[in-house]
Amino acid sequence: MTAKVVWIIDAQQWPRALLRAELIERGFDAVGYVSIAHALATLAERPPDLVVIDVRDQTLDRRSLDALFAIGVPVIAIAGVPEINDPLLGEYPWAALLRRPVSIGEIAARVASS
Repeated sequence: MTAKVVWIIDAQQWPRALLRAELIERGFDAVGYVSIAHALATLAERPPDLVVIDVRDQTLDRRSLDALFAIGVPVIAIAGVPEINDPLLGEYPWAALLRRPVSIGEIAARVASS
């Protein structure tokens, strides 16, 4: 059985690297990307089973979010208060919307349960 592929989209290197390391430890095939566009560029070669996106520092627009959700896999968002209050986020069927501060362990547990 092959490991589930999890895309981690986070513009910040250290949180992305820490979550990736934790998910690999838990048996996932975790891949990090700095942006939605960067991740979508690899869709044909490495489609995900699940996506985790930290919406902080991301350029969120309807086109990029529509493309992300068109993949048809669960998407977990991590957001702070300013991002959670963005009406655009409320228009999408997130598998989970985790409010910062959130631990790497909590995120990994949500990935494992999705």
